[in-house]
Amino acid sequence: MSNTVAMRSGRDRLRYSIGLEIGIMAFLIPAGAAFFDKGLSDIGLLGLVLSLKAVLIGLIYNWIVDHMSARRGRVSSDRTPVGRILHAVGFELSLLMTSLPIYTLWLGLTILEALATDLVVTSFVVVFTYVFTLAYDRVFPLLSESKLN
Repeated sequence: MSNTVAMRSGRDRLRYSIGLEIGIMAFLIPAGAAFFDKGLSDIGLLGLVLSLKAVLIGLIYNWIVDHMSARRGRVSSDRTPVGRILHAVGFELSLLMTSLPIYTLWLGLTILEALATDLVVTSFVVVFTYVFTLAYDRVFPLLSESKLN
């Protein structure tokens, strides 16, 4: 038996990231348009910008986390509940640093208003990411070599 650990392919990571972003936008665009009294197209374009940024960061973030897991001999789809929470929170913290300037410029918010907006959005996204990733891992599981034998 070898020590090879199954890892998600680039195509699989892309499918995950796109599915996650579509699900998030389906909820947040209508809510943002209503809250900020802006058109769906304006908030939709903001959502698209934030989503594309998130996909790019997500691809990089998940690649790094998957490789860290593999070095420890762990399969990414076998994360514990605590590991899933840490994964989701870490991802959202990486997005916070790049989202604040976009919120302030796009919506004309102060940094504190942008931070409050991001905290609300992030709270939703952390929960959604946990549920989506759990469902994704059940629909598209990775099997470690030991489970194949």
